[in-house]
Amino acid sequence: MILIVAKIIIGIVAVLHIYFLWLEMFAWTTRAKKVFRSLPEHLFEPTKTLAANQGLYNGFLAAGLIWSLLIEDIYWQIYVGLFFLGCVVIAGMYGAVTASKKIFTVQALPALVGIVLLLAHLFL
Repeated sequence: MILIVAKIIIGIVAVLHIYFLWLEMFAWTTRAKKVFRSLPEHLFEPTKTLAANQGLYNGFLAAGLIWSLLIEDIYWQIYVGLFFLGCVVIAGMYGAVTASKKIFTVQALPALVGIVLLLAHLFL
């Protein structure tokens, strides 16, 4: 049961990162203005390439998380999931320190929950 909930959390974190990819790569000068309200509007166009690069990295995180769900060996599935969730936590903590504390809640916290659940499955 714990593993099923962990996989659901991993799926949610992956979907969030697919959304971040879309927002930063394809909607930076449109929808992102409503999401990133603290960034002055005149900076969206000049930072479009930087945001797309960041979105690509979010896509790699999503791909890794999705890959972890497709691995047949349960231990490798958990190890790969732990690795990519750990990457998400580190990225979320860095974003919380450098950009907005809200990033911790949106990005790092769900990944931390996933890590706790995967570890609980391994050790309980």
